[in-house]
Amino acid sequence: MTLFDSPAFEGHEGVHAFSDEKSGLKCIIAVHSTARGPAAGGCRMWPYASAAEALDDALKLSRAMSYKNAMADLELGGGKSVIIGDSRTQKTPALFEAFGRAVEDVGGKYWTAEDVGVSVHDLQHARRHTRYVAGLEGHDAASGDPSPVTAEGVFRGVRLCVQRALKRDLDGVRVAIQGVGNVGGYLAKKLHAAGARLVLTDVNGEALRRVAAETDAQMVAPSAIFDADVDVFAPCALGGAVSLDTLPRLRARIVAGGANNQLADAQAGLELHRRGILYAPDYVINGGGIINVAGEIRALDRGEAFDPAWVDAKLDRLALTLEEVLEQARTERRPTHEVANEIARARILGAPRKQAAA
Repeated sequence: MTLFDSPAFEGHEGVHAFSDEKSGLKCIIAVHSTARGPAAGGCRMWPYASAAEALDDALKLSRAMSYKNAMADLELGGGKSVIIGDSRTQKTPALFEAFGRAVEDVGGKYWTAEDVGVSVHDLQHARRHTRYVAGLEGHDAASGDPSPVTAEGVFRGVRLCVQRALKRDLDGVRVAIQGVGNVGGYLAKKLHAAGARLVLTDVNGEALRRVAAETDAQMVAPSAIFDADVDVFAPCALGGAVSLDTLPRLRARIVAGGANNQLADAQAGLELHRRGILYAPDYVINGGGIINVAGEIRALDRGEAFDPAWVDAKLDRLALTLEEVLEQARTERRPTHEVANEIARARILGAPRKQAAA
């Protein structure tokens, strides 16, 4: 199968591969759409088993960012970058400087930020070679780590879903969180403060024990999280958690979390609907982080200071958009992911094309 035949390609505007022998960088930058503005999406570092696997992930994540940015009503398109490598052992300043040069070579069509395996500190090295890095600190337009804002948006989405599906507030609601890294950890603390009872898992044992101690949560092995007796399943790790294999094990009535590409495929979304499990489309509920990043890009382009009030207003609007998706899916008796996809595509196709800044 060629790149253009891949189901994940779906009209990408550009796919860029970069390597730097001296630093060991091997990365892919995928630009799905710039119809609404320059593409924006984080950089992920992961020890992919093959270049083909890395490409597939980049394409799927990039497309999801187009949908996410459209649903968050941002003047941004969708893009994503992936670095092939182990973030625990292969990070160097030189590698991220090379990554910065790669981003610069895309010519302003793509803005990067942190994602799985990549920190704000890492991207400070990239920033030496390109201006197209957001989510950093140390300047008036800086927005800082977007993870807390992502978690806030997911928290609001979980609360909305609980109100709609369970007709109650979060106090006493049982929530299983798969992954307690940046977003999942913040989400756990917010849910705990609201009175939820938590079941947590993570491949990082140290992080799992720390967050569990802070939130009085039960810990389970990664493979056991699907079997937890809970009301809400919140995927906050890598994509593909909800599949035709894992779905029959779920006891939750709601799937709502911070991970990207939570559905392994469209069939999983159809099966959730058939089983009466309320699914909050991932790229709608987890849009808080990119809203935060968009606030920084907006401030940089205008030469202004970062405006938290603008971000809060966008978060409020995002919650309304999620409610609109859920209500339309209910009245039309359709899967929520299909409804969200249609709305996102319409927003992208209907947008007047915006040029990336030179």
